[in-house]
Amino acid sequence: MKKILIQLELFLKGSSFDRGIRIGVGITVPFAVLYFLGFFEYAPAVVVGAFLNAPGDIPGSFKRKVNAILVSIGLTMLITAIILFSKPYLPLLLLALGVITFVVSLLSVYGFRASLVSFSGLLAMVIAFAIQKETAQEILVQVALMGVGGLWYLVVSFIFQKLAPIKEQNQLLSDTLLLIGEYLKLRAKLLTQKTKRNERLKQTFVLQHQINEKHETLRESLLTARKRSGRSRYEEKQLLILLSSINIFELIEAKHLDYDMMDDIFGNRKEFLKASQNLNKIMGNHLIRLSELLIQNDKIPDRATLLDALSKTYESISNYIDTVQLPEAREGALVLKNLYDYQEQILEEIRTIRRVMANVQEASKVSLKREDSSQFLTLQEYRLNVLIQNFSLKATMFRHSLRLAIAIVFAYLLGFVLDIQNTYWILLTIIVIMRPSYGLTKERSKDRIIGTLIGAAVAVGIVLITQNVVVYAALAIVSLILAFALIQQNYKSAAALITISIIFVYSFINPDAFEVIQYRVIDTVIGSTIAVVANYLLLPSWEVDNLKQVLLNALKMNKSYVLATQKLYQDPSLNQLSYNVARKEAFLAISNLNAAFQRLTQDPKSKQRKFQLIYEIVTLNQTMISAIASIGNFISNHKTTPASIEFNILIKKISNTLQISFDSLEHVQIKKKITEETAEDAQEKLMDKYQQLSNLRDKNIDQGNTELDTETLHALQEAYLIANHMAWLKSLSENLKKATERYRYSIINGSCD
Repeated sequence: MKKILIQLELFLKGSSFDRGIRIGVGITVPFAVLYFLGFFEYAPAVVVGAFLNAPGDIPGSFKRKVNAILVSIGLTMLITAIILFSKPYLPLLLLALGVITFVVSLLSVYGFRASLVSFSGLLAMVIAFAIQKETAQEILVQVALMGVGGLWYLVVSFIFQKLAPIKEQNQLLSDTLLLIGEYLKLRAKLLTQKTKRNERLKQTFVLQHQINEKHETLRESLLTARKRSGRSRYEEKQLLILLSSINIFELIEAKHLDYDMMDDIFGNRKEFLKASQNLNKIMGNHLIRLSELLIQNDKIPDRATLLDALSKTYESISNYIDTVQLPEAREGALVLKNLYDYQEQILEEIRTIRRVMANVQEASKVSLKREDSSQFLTLQEYRLNVLIQNFSLKATMFRHSLRLAIAIVFAYLLGFVLDIQNTYWILLTIIVIMRPSYGLTKERSKDRIIGTLIGAAVAVGIVLITQNVVVYAALAIVSLILAFALIQQNYKSAAALITISIIFVYSFINPDAFEVIQYRVIDTVIGSTIAVVANYLLLPSWEVDNLKQVLLNALKMNKSYVLATQKLYQDPSLNQLSYNVARKEAFLAISNLNAAFQRLTQDPKSKQRKFQLIYEIVTLNQTMISAIASIGNFISNHKTTPASIEFNILIKKISNTLQISFDSLEHVQIKKKITEETAEDAQEKLMDKYQQLSNLRDKNIDQGNTELDTETLHALQEAYLIANHMAWLKSLSENLKKATERYRYSIINGSCD
C-alpha cells in the first residue's frame, strides 16, 4: 500500500500531471471566460486552437519550445483554412488531404520536436472535418480564433514555466536516475546468473537507449539555459546531477564484462562475486530512491548501507586470495579489484548527487566553458537539404508519409461511400497510431482498441448510473487531463480516458450516449485495421532493410572512440574533452543501433531475416564500446605509465579492422595496413609485460615481501587491464568484421548464405 501511495504522489507531483493540468487550464478557462462575457459561440474555436498547439510543448530549451508552438500555430491555421475551403469540392478535398498529409508528416525528418508539430498539423486537418463553417467570413473568423487559442496556450505554458521553472528538468533527472538504477540492478544479475543472460542483454539495449534519450534532452535544456545571464544556483545543481549521472552511465558501460572469461576464472567460486553483485543492487535501489526524492523533496536516505556494502566488496577480494592462494588467485583478484574500483567510483558519484540534493553549499560548484559545453549538444539541422535528402523512396520517412497519405485518402473515401457518420474519427485513429515501423503501429493499434473498449465500458457504466450533464462535464474534463498526463507512460490507459472524455463531450451534442459509444468503438476498429494493413502492404519499411546506415554510423563512432582513447592515454590532461565528446557520440550511435534492433524485434517473424546475425552484430558493437570505455575510464582515474608502442600498434590494428568493416558495407576498396603478424606480436608483448610484473611479484612473495604497495598494485592493474582488453578489442573487431561481411552478403546482396 505504501508503494502505491508513493507512486501516486510521484504522479501527482510530476511534470506529466502538470502538463495535463496545463492543457486542462488551456481548454477550460476560455470556455468559462467567454461564457461569462457573453461570447460563448467563439469558445469552441479558441479551445480547438489551444488544444491543437499543445503537442509541441515538451521539455527542452524554452526558446525552441516557443518557436515550435509558434510554427505549430501558423501551420494549424493554414491547414484548417485549406480543408474548410476545400470541403464543398470532393476532388479538391481529396487532393488537399493527400498533399497535406504527405508534406506535413514528412516534416518529422527534422527530429522529435518537429514530429510533434507535424502531428499538430495532421490533427488540425482531421478536426477541420468536425467544424461546420461555410462562408469565407465564418472560415476566416474560425481560423483567427484558433490562432488566438494557440497564443493563449503559449501564455499558459509560459506562466506554468515561471511558476515551476525546475519541474520539467527535475522530472527528467528523476527519470534518468530511475533508469540508471534499474540498469545497475540488471548488471548485478548479469554478473553471476548465467541463465537468461541473452534475454537480459537485450533488456540492457532498451535501457541504454532510454538513458541516452534522457541525457540528450537534459543537455539541450541545461547546457543552453540562461547563457547570457548565467545559470542560477539550482540550475548549477541540476547540471551537476546530470554530469554525475553521465559519469555513472559510462562507468556501468565500462564494466560490460567478458562474462565468458568471468565464468572461466571463477567457475564454481561465484560466491566471491556475490558482494559485488549485492553492491550493484544496493546502489541501484539507492539511485531509484534518489529519483523519487527529486520529486518528493523528502529526507535523503542514510548512506550506511552503501558504505557497508562497499566494505564487504573490498573484503571479498582478501577472502578470495586467502581461499585460492597466490599466484593462482592473482588473475581473479585483479578482476575483483578492477570491479571494486569501478563500483567505488560509482558510489562517489552517488555521494555527489546526495550532497547536491542535501543542499551542501560547495557541492553545487561546477565549471563548464560555453565553447566546451556546446560540443556536447546534438543540434538539429533545419536546412532544406535535410528534407531533400529524405525525398526518396529509399527513405523511411518518405515511405511512411506516402503510406499515411494513401491510408487517409482511402479512409475518407470509405467513409464517404458508406456514409459513416463521423469519418474523421477513423482519420484521427489512423494519424494517432500509424508509425513508420509496422511493429509500433501494431502495438499502438492493439493498445488503442483495448483502451477504447475499456473507456467505452466505463462510459456505459456511468451512463447507466446517471444521466446528469454536470457529472458528464466534470468527467470529461478530469479524464482529458489524466489522459494527457498518461499519454507518454501508458498509451492504453490514455486511450481509455480519451474515449471517456470524447463520449461525454459528444453527449452534449447527441443525447443518446449509447449511440456515441457504439460509433466510437466501430470507428476506432476501422481506423486501426486500415493503419495496420497499410503498414504491412503499402511500401512496407522493414527494419532489416534500414539497418545499414545505423550500423555504418556505429562503426564510424566506435573507431573515433578508439582513437580518442589512444590520445587520452598519451596525454590525459590535454585530451580529456575530446575523449568525452567522442564517448558521447559513440554512446548515441550505439543507442540508435539498439533502438533499431528493438524495432526489428517488433516486425513480423517472417521479416526478421538473419535475426541472430544482426543480434550478434549489435552485441559485438555494444561489447566493444564497453571495452573501450573500460580502458578510457581506467586512464581517466589512475596515474598511468606512458602508452607503449605495442598499445599504439593494436589501436591502429583495431581501428583499421573497423574501417574495413565500414568499407565493406559501403563497397569501398579495402586497404589492409597492419599485418596480422605485427598485431599478434604486439599483443604477445603486452601480455609478456603483465607476466613479467606478475613473476616479479611472485619472487617478492617467495622472499617474504607479502605487502603489496600501491604503485605495484596499480602497475599490475594497468598491465592486466590493457593487455586483456586490447586482446579482447582486437578479437571483437575481427569478429565484427566477419559478422559484417556475412551481413553484407546475406542481407544487402540478397545472398542465401
